[in-house]
Amino acid sequence: MKIMGLTGGIASGKSTVSQYLAQKGIPIIDADIVAREVVAPDKPLLAHLVAHFGSEILLPTGTLNRRALGEIVFNDANELKLLNELMDPAIRTAIMQKITAYQAAGTALVCLDAPTLFEAHYEHTVDFVVVVYVSPEVQLTRLKLRDNLSLTAAQQRIAAQISIDEKRRRADYVIDNQGDLAQTYCQVDDLLAIVNSLT
Repeated sequence: MKIMGLTGGIASGKSTVSQYLAQKGIPIIDADIVAREVVAPDKPLLAHLVAHFGSEILLPTGTLNRRALGEIVFNDANELKLLNELMDPAIRTAIMQKITAYQAAGTALVCLDAPTLFEAHYEHTVDFVVVVYVSPEVQLTRLKLRDNLSLTAAQQRIAAQISIDEKRRRADYVIDNQGDLAQTYCQVDDLLAIVNSLT
């Protein structure tokens, strides 16, 4: 089984590529979904987060208020580091369980969709890394519009990740997402043709 690592900067269009891969029948392990699963109300990790960050990170329903938590950690590098130290082991365990299940099922290709693939060192888990790229200027503009953020807030979120240009440098393959959807999909099709020729 081959494991594709899919990543990109925040607001680079990684989800667009991931959704297209899913339409092509490729199983997706979405690290963001896994991150939500490990902090479900019935999981012990949520209690650890509340013990440190306070009950203001909870919604009235008892679920995690990701926006409130984000406002804390993206304004304090130490708090972000601590959050990652709490979250990463649980996320990694869940991801590896999913990979093992796909291997057991004889799946040929699986995509690990992880925005912090390099930051969390999943490049050592996957067979090759695909980076969805847009210029830093386009990234900033898209993020402000997508999440209705101020310039400062958007810059803080971008700064919390490895730069998009550094990710592009470390990629095995790059999908340039600065054109229209058809151009992006065409690049993904070309990539899949290469990957299929290697399996």
